[in-house]
Amino acid sequence: MASQSNAATSSATAWTALPQTLGELRNHPLYGEARLRDRTVKDELRENLIALLREKGTSREPIFPGIVGYEDTVVPQIINAVLSRHNFILLGLRGQAKSRILRALTHLLDEWAPYIAGSEIRDNPWKPLAKHSRELLAAHGDHTPIAWMSRDDRYVEKLATPDVTVADLVGDLDPIKAARGGQDLSNELTMHYGLLPRANRGIFAINEVPDLAGKIQVALFNIMQEGDVQIKGYPVRLQLDVAIVFSANPEDYTARGKIVTPLKDRIGSEIRTHYPETLEEGIAITEQEAWSERTASTIEVPRYMRELVEQVAFTARGDKRVDKRSGVSQRLPISTMELVISNAERRALLHGESLVMPRIGDLYTAMPGITGKIELEYEGEMRGADVVVRELIRSALGTVYDRYFADTNTQQIEQWFNLGGSLKLDDGESSAAILEELQQIQGLFEKLSPLGVKGTDAPARVVAAAEFLLEGMVAHRKLSRNEERTFAAGDRKGRNERERKDGGGGGDDQQYEAWQNRRSKRGGLN
Repeated sequence: MASQSNAATSSATAWTALPQTLGELRNHPLYGEARLRDRTVKDELRENLIALLREKGTSREPIFPGIVGYEDTVVPQIINAVLSRHNFILLGLRGQAKSRILRALTHLLDEWAPYIAGSEIRDNPWKPLAKHSRELLAAHGDHTPIAWMSRDDRYVEKLATPDVTVADLVGDLDPIKAARGGQDLSNELTMHYGLLPRANRGIFAINEVPDLAGKIQVALFNIMQEGDVQIKGYPVRLQLDVAIVFSANPEDYTARGKIVTPLKDRIGSEIRTHYPETLEEGIAITEQEAWSERTASTIEVPRYMRELVEQVAFTARGDKRVDKRSGVSQRLPISTMELVISNAERRALLHGESLVMPRIGDLYTAMPGITGKIELEYEGEMRGADVVVRELIRSALGTVYDRYFADTNTQQIEQWFNLGGSLKLDDGESSAAILEELQQIQGLFEKLSPLGVKGTDAPARVVAAAEFLLEGMVAHRKLSRNEERTFAAGDRKGRNERERKDGGGGGDDQQYEAWQNRRSKRGGLN
């Protein structure tokens, strides 16, 4: 609270230190008439971007902080669009940081911008548009009061929906204002301005623009073509100074009837966004966005857990049962990671443990955060979301497991289970109790070295690593596990049936013998 108060005080101090009348502002080096009279918002964005590029050219710092994975793809195209003074659109599936990029454009605006106090459309003191501002300027001259707006005040965002009207975006006549002022309806002073005029001298962002009705898109086209707005057919023309940016889903943007062709033609640049191209980029985004620093507990998220959570999203994006047109949002691994940590936190609190260490079992408890973020094709719908998600997790587990244990011989562990051993890993026991049970499995702890874990480490850390190893073996069908999270020997009969479905031949004995031969040749791997 103290830091927020200090920031507000600092902002207020900066505002009051600026000129408060037109006369004081006239010869100001940054906001005076010579500099601002003919300088548009797009000129301002361009000038500040050029200065930023010169400043950061040698330091390699990002132009848009917090945007990961777009440094060599999306960001250069945005820079080119701004340098070209274009209105542009970001085309991408959900969860690709489109809105965040649009909001980050405010960093390219001046820290403060003056306008005539009381102006609804934040008129340029040196080039007012509204009648109210012109009359105020004529009456007071250099004593005309000046107000100031910050960068954030100059950004207006609207989510497009089919029920948006021209009045919402452009404006409408206000009979009540006309009656109170004794004005004719055609008088400019009776107008109630919409979002777009109120974004004058700023950035106006429209998300999901294809969802706008056709007549609204035509109104936008007129504004971009003629540079003015007209309200209710009355001869009110406002030469707005605004940078208009859009976002859309590529499927909607290119489909016939979703976007008016003249509007599409007036958008200077179409920039395609994308999901993280590498696992490292995905992990960096999730680590940046997920709420994982919790003051009540000491939380340690193993590297393999971060990889696994991210791999689930990557696997889902490539799965034929998941709708590619809808996409798999980057919010999926973010929400999943938060749920994984929360379940680990709950377990630690129940058992009085100081270290919160997420385990593979926590990922299955996070399924509600996964099923709600994927749209399934017909085949996936027939099987059910829970079944599909479990298979996605299992596939992701196998992939991450191979990164660490591809060369690990697990025969000794398999033998323990084949001789009748079983092990239950759930939240009902403490990490110390589970560790005692794990000690019965000969050679288990030695196999954890690829994870950098030793048997003498903290119990929560050892149990998490051991569970990852066992779950990976289940994913490769070396072991089996039921819904109660009890690990046992692999189901040989079920494996043989699956192999025959995959195109294998021979009976159970032949299949098992072939599997044993492959395992012995590969050091215990299937």
